[in-house]
Amino acid sequence: MRIIARLNIGGPAIHTVLLTAGLDTGRFESVLVCGAVSPGEGDMAYYARERGVRPVYIPELRRELNLLNDLIAFVKICRIIRVEKPDIIHTHTAKAGALGRVAGILYNYGKRLLRPFGARNDIEIIHTFHGHIFEGYFGSLSTRVFIIIEKLLACFTDKIITVSEEVRKELISLGICRADNIAVVPLGFELEKFLTIPECGQGEDCFVANAPRNDKWGVDSQFRIGIVGRLVPVKNHRMFLEAIRDCFPRLRRGRNDISLKFKIIGDGELRDELERYAGKLSLGGDVEFVGWQKDLVKVYSELDIVCLTSLNEGTPVSLIEAMACARVVVATEVGGVPDLLGQVVEERDGFSIRERGISALSKDAQGFARALAFILDNPGAGKSLAQAAREYVKTVFSKERLVRDMENMYCNLVLTKV
Repeated sequence: MRIIARLNIGGPAIHTVLLTAGLDTGRFESVLVCGAVSPGEGDMAYYARERGVRPVYIPELRRELNLLNDLIAFVKICRIIRVEKPDIIHTHTAKAGALGRVAGILYNYGKRLLRPFGARNDIEIIHTFHGHIFEGYFGSLSTRVFIIIEKLLACFTDKIITVSEEVRKELISLGICRADNIAVVPLGFELEKFLTIPECGQGEDCFVANAPRNDKWGVDSQFRIGIVGRLVPVKNHRMFLEAIRDCFPRLRRGRNDISLKFKIIGDGELRDELERYAGKLSLGGDVEFVGWQKDLVKVYSELDIVCLTSLNEGTPVSLIEAMACARVVVATEVGGVPDLLGQVVEERDGFSIRERGISALSKDAQGFARALAFILDNPGAGKSLAQAAREYVKTVFSKERLVRDMENMYCNLVLTKV
């Protein structure tokens, strides 16, 4: 029984759907339980339907804290557990992780009270941390409370999974659980459609797709730079806009032949505010807000550089998809991003060149702008980084690897208690 708060656009939803649909049906029966998507969020219910997954919906299970809704959701989860009698409960995201694990814990203790001398046949409880939820989301007091709750829940959790080594290190440093009870299982995706997208440019003298090759820039060279994600505070799109503003003077100096186009793909609570901020920075004519897009192959095909300016991340899906498409990535050094982009190869003024992309410090718009300018100045370097990125993600983040890893973990957990 897999539980997630909601199937909104992002890695956790993709992850849970692929596992529910992909596990060997000869050995596993899966049920996916999920809640409602909040207004303004992209809904990935279509993704589940396309893969034959029919979730059990609990409308009261929502991202927002609401004592009445949370209590109703908890009672419904308990009822589903009594009906399904799962061998394993695997929770994802914070809200579902708390409600689902408490329900599983109470179910286990209830069975022991009813059968005090019977054989132990507890439900195995697993929780996946998909990101660094203790930074960038809540105030300091709320964060301390959440850490205490997670420490208590970890005492009753048979296995904790993280999607990156950086998240694992954070959980250990916060004392949430023992190192030997944490496993790193990277995300997995259906990457085939991205791996077939042609690389940007046809040679080192022309990084941008479809641009002329008669000189370094061409008469009408156009660079397309985009960012993909929810328009919410933790994604820090304001920094993206500020970096664009700072980047223009560097690029315009002696290069009036360059055309820059910027796209913000996604939607959310901050859209109106960000559109106003783009106008305030005099970027209204250069930045296009395109909302959520289902055809991601088309989205990435029309970009040369993919950015991420988040204050916090686990393993960002947009970067993995961009890397699979052989697009060069510029991102802030948060969460699992350093793991994704690899070791630092060279430190520059305000940014770092890594094995598979470029990183800048969080909240440093000028450093981010310098990173963008570096890529535009060095198309050959950008192409090399994009090629290395594609080779990396196609093996590490495959759907097949994810399903195989999780099947092995489930079997090992159950068999060790038999």
